Amino acid sequence: MEARLAQFASLNQKDKATAYQSVLSEVLSREDQSNVVGDIHALIDNVVNQESVGLVISRGVLSELVKALSEGRIKDPEQRQRIVEDTLSIVQPRIVSYEEQVNSLRFQLADILEEQEQWSDAARVLMGISLDSGQRSLPDEDKLRVYVRIVRLLLEDEDSVEAERYYNRAALLAHSTTDKETLLQFKLCQARISDYSRKFLEAASRYHELSWVTEIDEEERKHMLSAAMTCAILAPAGPNRSRVLASLCRDERTSELPHFNILLKMFHDRILRPDEIKEFEGTLKPHQLAKISISSNDRLASAVAEDDQLSDPTISTRKGPSTVLDRAVMEHNLLASSKIYNNITFRGLGALLDLTPGAAETMARRMIEQGRLKGTIDQVEKLISFEVLGEDDDAQGKAGGLGDVEQVEEDTGAPFTKRWDMQIRLTAANVETIVQHLTEKGLVSFGAVQA
Repeated sequence: MEARLAQFASLNQKDKATAYQSVLSEVLSREDQSNVVGDIHALIDNVVNQESVGLVISRGVLSELVKALSEGRIKDPEQRQRIVEDTLSIVQPRIVSYEEQVNSLRFQLADILEEQEQWSDAARVLMGISLDSGQRSLPDEDKLRVYVRIVRLLLEDEDSVEAERYYNRAALLAHSTTDKETLLQFKLCQARISDYSRKFLEAASRYHELSWVTEIDEEERKHMLSAAMTCAILAPAGPNRSRVLASLCRDERTSELPHFNILLKMFHDRILRPDEIKEFEGTLKPHQLAKISISSNDRLASAVAEDDQLSDPTISTRKGPSTVLDRAVMEHNLLASSKIYNNITFRGLGALLDLTPGAAETMARRMIEQGRLKGTIDQVEKLISFEVLGEDDDAQGKAGGLGDVEQVEEDTGAPFTKRWDMQIRLTAANVETIVQHLTEKGLVSFGAVQA
């Protein structure tokens, strides 16, 4: 092959173009393709690196090779991959002159690597494509497709950090397309990025939204609904999570999925036991079981006094949650306990959450500060008092579809007196409603009162 190519040096440019095209066609048409990789390597090296070969000729030969590879003229996938990689290696030093051909070869190499499930390698190949410079710049819609594909490939290997960088680029171009498939892929990447970034509330909402899209396969929609349930369970406890839980519980499809019971218990603010979440834990992905560290300030604030530890060996020694799931369950149980108890001691809450009393106080304090729990902390008495639900609470009332419910409360001064009056008022109203209902049905009657 090399001797034959050497003979082309004396030809004029027009004849050289015909000669090189003829050799390429001959190599690709052979029945025995055992030497095709070496012959194409020699041909491309000669075309690209020989000064006597014009740029027009070399581009034409490369374009023909790219076209032949895309048409499947090389049957063996391994040989096709080697040819593409060899060609890219040869052209790399002079890539500015062959950007269009190089971009096409990179797309083909990415397809080959994706078929082999080498996700990160395929993504890196696509990252090397020049999108903004060279002979012609790609339209924004094509750039968006490339960025979304890179994000999808990186997420397959759970490289969420690099994926988020390319997702941010894609987000700037999302307005440039009306193609439904591209937009759906972008929205799915959006949901998965939120999931991997532990923004579980946002991820749950996005997954649930996608589960209603009819263009998506039924099995995929079911998978997205399951992902929405998982993210909702892992989300931080509070009013915002209650809205998402309400939306999922109203969805009739969720009752058919495995973790519906946990979802329902969370929605109804019931305390979860360790044995109930053990099976659920086995279905989580690695990033959803990630270890979380306790800050030095929290460690110091949640420390139990030495004499307390010595005097009561039953006190837990845990200074905080160890995983994302652990934190979600503890925060939920803390919120659920506020629906059961009027108040609770640090030690009692610690026993409920399997934490030191100081750690339980720290968790409650943080939730109160963030507006996810309503209550007050008395550090002298080591007591947490939970506030009664009122008009400012928008978790269950609004989440259940009741909207804003106006309640007028008499200002009686002390908070405990106010709570007691409210309980009496509610009890009396319920009794009156029951009696009125029974009277209308004719089940009870009231005679004249004897003097």
